[in-house]
Amino acid sequence: MAVVMAAFASDRWIPNSLLSLPLLTATLISAVVTWWGTPRLRALKMGQVIRTEGPETHQTKSGTPTMGGLLVVPIGVIAGCLISWEGRSAAQLLAVGLVTLAYMVIGGIDDWSSLTKRTNTGLKPRGKILLQSAAAIVFLGWSAWQGWIPATVNLPFGMVIAFGWLIWPLGLFVFLAESNATNLTDGLDGLASGCGALIFTGLGLQLMLRGNEGDPAMAAFCMAMAGCWLGFLIHNRNPARVFMGDTGSLAMGASLSAVALLTNSLWPLLVMGGVFLAESLSVIIQVWVFKATKGPDGVGRRVLRMAPLHHHFELGGTSEQVVVPMFWLATAGLIMLGIVLRPT
Repeated sequence: MAVVMAAFASDRWIPNSLLSLPLLTATLISAVVTWWGTPRLRALKMGQVIRTEGPETHQTKSGTPTMGGLLVVPIGVIAGCLISWEGRSAAQLLAVGLVTLAYMVIGGIDDWSSLTKRTNTGLKPRGKILLQSAAAIVFLGWSAWQGWIPATVNLPFGMVIAFGWLIWPLGLFVFLAESNATNLTDGLDGLASGCGALIFTGLGLQLMLRGNEGDPAMAAFCMAMAGCWLGFLIHNRNPARVFMGDTGSLAMGASLSAVALLTNSLWPLLVMGGVFLAESLSVIIQVWVFKATKGPDGVGRRVLRMAPLHHHFELGGTSEQVVVPMFWLATAGLIMLGIVLRPT
């Protein structure tokens, strides 16, 4: 509801804004396609394998159809790319759409590998990172050739950080970090899809609120992606009837990264995606502390009960039905902060 209200408010008060149409179109189509496709994923025996070391309550989710990203990511991409036929905007939308689909395919390979092996481990980490890096490098190379990505990062209050050629390794890092952060967040029903829909909305709104009458084409693409995840959320909320899988979570992160890089929105993404960042940092810190304190018996200290962060709250006695809305509210608050502190 908050996403829809934000889109209509933008269309009412911001010049050149047309965010509600791609949002509602993608939401409706995604909801219908997910309703149609979920039984077919189940018939194809694409049931999620739940890791045994996770919370015991999650074992009841075993067998829930996964790879739901296949159903909705193309809808968001197609709806978003049809927004503009103007040369530069159309080319940028196509580039964002293609790298999003490339990450969807990588996630699909990972999910399929897990399903065929009947384990929760798909591609080897090194192979997965190589594929993600290759897709990101192609996107960054295309963007460099076209001169799309500035060598600076805009911050609030007119501040600017000049990266020069370092913007390219930074861009690669953003793709890898963001896509894996969204992947780690996808551990509770509706968590990643709800947060993703909110963050895409926030990015779209701040693009329209920035100077030079905003960026209507890329903002509308963001709303189409928000819509595809909003439609998916109808079926992914607790108790989930379908999971997005790596197929969806990697695509979500890649799309957010590409939009942020092309529109000089790395700062807004960092702020608005604070929940994704916290989930990722929780894993990094947990692993680092465990290894640093590991004794002769092979046991080390743990900062959290379990990582990622959402499992820490679960094992502390907070139910999944409370943790997810709590993280949604945190994301909504960070989005408001990101809009207030948007670059000029």
